[in-house]
Amino acid sequence: MRVPIYVFNMRGQPLMPTTQRTGKKLLHEGKATVVKRCPFTIQLNYATGETTQPIKLGVDIGYTNIGFSAKTDKLELISGTLVLRKDVSNKLEARRRYRRTRRGRLGYRPPRFNNRERPEGWLAPSTQHRLASHIRLVTKLATLLPITYKRVEVANFDAHKMQHPEITGIAYQQGELQGYEVKEYLLDKWVRKCAYCGKTNVPLEVEHIVPKSRGGTDRVSNLTIACRTCNLKKGNKTAEEFGYPTIQQQAKQPLKATACLNNIRWRIVARLGAEHTYGYVTKYHRNKLGLEKSHVNDAFVIAGGTNQERCRPYEVVQVRRNNRSLQKNRKGFKPSIRRQKYQLQPYDLVKYNNRIYRVKGVHCYGKRVVLENPTGKNPSVALTKVELVKYRKGLLFNLC
Repeated sequence: MRVPIYVFNMRGQPLMPTTQRTGKKLLHEGKATVVKRCPFTIQLNYATGETTQPIKLGVDIGYTNIGFSAKTDKLELISGTLVLRKDVSNKLEARRRYRRTRRGRLGYRPPRFNNRERPEGWLAPSTQHRLASHIRLVTKLATLLPITYKRVEVANFDAHKMQHPEITGIAYQQGELQGYEVKEYLLDKWVRKCAYCGKTNVPLEVEHIVPKSRGGTDRVSNLTIACRTCNLKKGNKTAEEFGYPTIQQQAKQPLKATACLNNIRWRIVARLGAEHTYGYVTKYHRNKLGLEKSHVNDAFVIAGGTNQERCRPYEVVQVRRNNRSLQKNRKGFKPSIRRQKYQLQPYDLVKYNNRIYRVKGVHCYGKRVVLENPTGKNPSVALTKVELVKYRKGLLFNLC
């Protein structure tokens, strides 16, 4: 499949992409220089016309993956899937624990309530991260191509209907917890006995069927009642791993993705100034073209693709920027914020022994670097023996 070469003019503005053959010729003749390795981008060294064609961009929004595709009337110019980070909530929770521990060492401080108000339009940090990721992706694509039209697929997810297809009318307001507190409801549901060993007349605790550390939620469908002994013995296992698959079947699918996309879908449309379409329209046209279900194909259809020649898709992986780090507690050292970054960061590209490696990490206070070697052991070499090729900037483009 084709792999277009993206082109900038002398001022760094995007032009229409070219073929690999033409790009190689321009580089060989000294008429262009390499700007980026992936996606491969060159910048012209001479003045040229700036005539462009209408380019339509389609975006398939998602909770863990975002599909994108840009096309003209004849060719698809770029396509791929952005894999979002899945560790944002865990990182925020770890930060909360660190700060709470630090506050506990400071002695008494009067409570401050004036800074606890949430402004209008507030979003949870993990949801805000996904909204910003959609915006950043489209902004990044706009630096590669002179995009003239954007279209985004939105969908209205009815969480009640997804769990109870027969629900109607007043049943939306009268759920299974009506008239109950959570623990009292669980005690009645499990007949006041441990869900695992069946003991009665013992203190019972609220327990997660799928632990929160494994992606479980606090929804009542994911909660049960257990005695202290079973709760400790179960630990970080799911109910199925603990030997109770029937209890595991009662834990319904989490609705994190549903709630997140319901919150951000119209914000994405407004921030991008894009047109919108719906999932059923995308499905109809995708089936009509005979394409299989995927984020890339959905984005191609959203952009209005029909019989255009396709290009090889990219897999874009989102990684941490490591802009700020908390120095871990070590014996004999005072905890502090490490404000100065090391010279190399994870995912940077370096050259060692005439080979290109991706940085896995650094140690020895930044004096040695660990290189990522997919075929064997990750070597650790001195920082002075490697040559920097490229700093990574949050997004890693890889050809599928």
